[in-house]
Amino acid sequence: MPLILNQADPIHWAAGGAIIAAVTLLLLFVLNRRLGISTGFEDVCSLVVRTRYFERASLCEARRWRLPFLFGLVIGGAVSAATTGGWQPTWALGMLDDALALGPAGKMAWMFVGGLFIGFGTRLGGGCTSGHGIFGLSNLERPSLVTTLSFMAGGFVTTQLLWKVVLS
Repeated sequence: MPLILNQADPIHWAAGGAIIAAVTLLLLFVLNRRLGISTGFEDVCSLVVRTRYFERASLCEARRWRLPFLFGLVIGGAVSAATTGGWQPTWALGMLDDALALGPAGKMAWMFVGGLFIGFGTRLGGGCTSGHGIFGLSNLERPSLVTTLSFMAGGFVTTQLLWKVVLS
């Protein structure tokens, strides 16, 4: 199945899984660090906001590896876009456009509120889906199992509500 945005062929799921596993293992065994993206947002905020919360030692130490990691994610996305036909921003929301008929301001509000929900869930769960679902589960951490099941349940409920209520 081709990718949605530019009809490029995706890499095989096993190759993607192997790459994620390799990154996880390298972080764990070489740097003694956990894979997770949401804490990177704290790192970026700490470069701008000067409060005691953002100046704690654990965050300052993590910047040395996490900021290059985040930069690499952005560079990887740019390389992927450049090698598969490019990327163009779009206001298209697929089936939601037909159901909601939102203009640009409405779409921005929709995405902003969605981002707030994601941010709240990430902080409430003590991390993001990549941290809990990939790293925590691979280390058999019970809190990560509970959190990942909660993320999945929330996704299923939201999808059903959108599908049955908004898109029907």
